[in-house]
Amino acid sequence: VGGTLSQDGRAATTNFVTDKKPAEFAALYKKMKLPGGHVIMLGQGNETAALEALAAFPNGLQVGGGITPHNAQYFLDAGASHIIVTSYIFNNGEFEPPRLEGLSSAVGPDRIVLDLSCRKAQHDGRYYVVCNKWQSFTTLEVSLACMRDLSRYCAEFLIHGVDVEGKRQGIQEDLIALLGEWQPQIGRPITYAGGVRNLNDVALIRRLGRANVDYTVGSALDIFGGDLPLADILSWQQQQGQQQ
Repeated sequence: VGGTLSQDGRAATTNFVTDKKPAEFAALYKKMKLPGGHVIMLGQGNETAALEALAAFPNGLQVGGGITPHNAQYFLDAGASHIIVTSYIFNNGEFEPPRLEGLSSAVGPDRIVLDLSCRKAQHDGRYYVVCNKWQSFTTLEVSLACMRDLSRYCAEFLIHGVDVEGKRQGIQEDLIALLGEWQPQIGRPITYAGGVRNLNDVALIRRLGRANVDYTVGSALDIFGGDLPLADILSWQQQQGQQQ
């Protein structure tokens, strides 16, 4: 679905449907020693499936979707390595620092991944965080100053380029370049997501991001109905590590 999500869900495009449970993919990630995957609860009625996935790879997956101070510790105790947070820290499009501060105090900043998924605003060409299924612009601009300030409350940033997310039409190059420039000054890992089609896109993320930006690949992977073999991307990544 990705960037095609809408509030009523009717306009969403589905890239991949499977009978496999999330726990089966979690077990695969565990077998391949791939920690850090995302389990996102989109909508209602999928908490059980998320919990099964966390149990299949304890301390290996991050969980998001409706996370609040009331349930954050519950999912951590269930096996999540981190909780992913976005919409909770906003109210009517306004960032509310006390909410993030409270959540960080409750579970510790080392267990929080702050999702600043964003879209480019037409009026000024800058990136702003979006929430509510990525349909609502907030007033929080994704900038170096913003991320440096918020870094004390989290262990990692997750940045979806929402305009390209899930569409397999290419990555958000200018956003990746900014993140790569900023990351050394922020001092937290930054993971980019959105639009990866092939190994050329992965290599471009590495170049534009100055090797400072991590990445996620979703619907392009063969295990999710795409054309990019998971084995190929793991081999490529291993080669980069050896070159370093």
